Amino acid sequence: MIRYIRRAAVLCLALLVALLVNAARVMVVEADSYDDNPANRRIAITRWGQPRGEIVVDGRPVTGSRDSGQQLRYERTYTQGPLYAPVTGYASQTYGTTLLESAEDSLLSGTDPLLAPFPLWNDLSRDRRPGGDVVTTIRAGMQQAAFRGLDGKRGAVVAVEPSSGRILALVSSPSYDPGVLSGTGSAVAAAWRRLNSSPNQPMLARAIRQTYPPGSTFKIVTAAAALDAGVVTDVDAPTVTPDPFVLPGTRQVLPNEATGCENASLAYAIQWSCNTVMAGLGVKVGRAGMVDAVRGFGFDDTGLRIPSWVAKSNFDTDMSDDQLALSSIGQFDTAATPLQMALVASAVANNGEIAQPHLVERTTTSGGTTVSTTGRRSYRRAMSPATATRLRELMVRAVEDGTGTNGAIPGALVGGKTGTAQHGLGNAGTPYAWFIAWAQAADSAQPAVAVAVVVEDAEANRTDISGGGSAAPIARAVMEEGLRLEAEARR
Repeated sequence: MIRYIRRAAVLCLALLVALLVNAARVMVVEADSYDDNPANRRIAITRWGQPRGEIVVDGRPVTGSRDSGQQLRYERTYTQGPLYAPVTGYASQTYGTTLLESAEDSLLSGTDPLLAPFPLWNDLSRDRRPGGDVVTTIRAGMQQAAFRGLDGKRGAVVAVEPSSGRILALVSSPSYDPGVLSGTGSAVAAAWRRLNSSPNQPMLARAIRQTYPPGSTFKIVTAAAALDAGVVTDVDAPTVTPDPFVLPGTRQVLPNEATGCENASLAYAIQWSCNTVMAGLGVKVGRAGMVDAVRGFGFDDTGLRIPSWVAKSNFDTDMSDDQLALSSIGQFDTAATPLQMALVASAVANNGEIAQPHLVERTTTSGGTTVSTTGRRSYRRAMSPATATRLRELMVRAVEDGTGTNGAIPGALVGGKTGTAQHGLGNAGTPYAWFIAWAQAADSAQPAVAVAVVVEDAEANRTDISGGGSAAPIARAVMEEGLRLEAEARR
């Protein structure tokens, strides 16, 4: 009898060991496959079973969470949703996450290992900490000034602190309320269809994901290339450029909107935006020289993150001379994001160096303890300090007495460059209006803000849209607010 009891005990022990081994296999070896299985609803229930951390602007959260009482319990809410949507993106129980909500999802949702009390805690306990907070570099006043300036027109504004790379404003217009996508059900699905079918593409992050022909704002890049290459040594000397200017190897004449461009100096060409002079300089620098120069500004970079990914700004590497001439004035296949053109202005303002652009100042636990901090890093050396000094002078001339007078701020030093980029079949589309600029307070040692504005209002009359007329006033308002905030911080 005892023998049979022992055999039963051994069998039970073997079954118990097998059960434990299988449990370990499921929990350790197969855990990831179960987690990734679309049929596993527990992942979503756990994910939305607690409030997300907050995204913070100027010390105040612009996000929140609402207890829906449903199985997926907490839905994301947004304060001033359309204003900050180009920064936050959306966190939807149905459609996933975008922008900061996506780039910082692990921290906001509480799964980031950095939130754990000690390493590997989350892996061992499979526990979820309260979501952490993301403190942005955005300044509320500058964001509001940019949003008001665009006033629903299609376009974007980016403002950057040149010395640090901190992104101070990031606006895409028209915008949308990301809160309408937060939950589940027919209303959310209807909102998704409406937003995606809108011809105005309100969910498009134009500031970092849309590229445009930069037009004459790109002439700052070409000028930097010409100065650094020694093609131009005296900015006030004639450039020996004819007007009319025939594109090399063709019979096509390149027109000028400005007068007095024949044999004009680089200074005059920047001040009044001479196409012929800048196209000729681009050809003289040569394709290899121009490619090296534009990459110094960040063009053709596919790896830029802020931490959301940024679309590549394009400058072709294989062109004929006539195409190079057009590319050198921001046409042909040259295309740039508004962020990229803000970095062009920032390079001029910051002695030729571009600081790594970033949108997150720091991340914290829900209790406010700092988890990580974004330190200043160099991104590119775009030009020599001497070239940057010359270009600052030329951009100031363009604002004080040139095409950029609408960007002037009384009592401040402002340098800018206008652009009106043609596009569409036969250039029949409404031109995009550009303005890039930087501003420095009279009592400050360095510029406080660099900005890029693009307006693509398809309803505007072709003759009414221009960089100086449509974009410069928006840039001026954003820079004025930036200077006000800098002065306030110094007091």
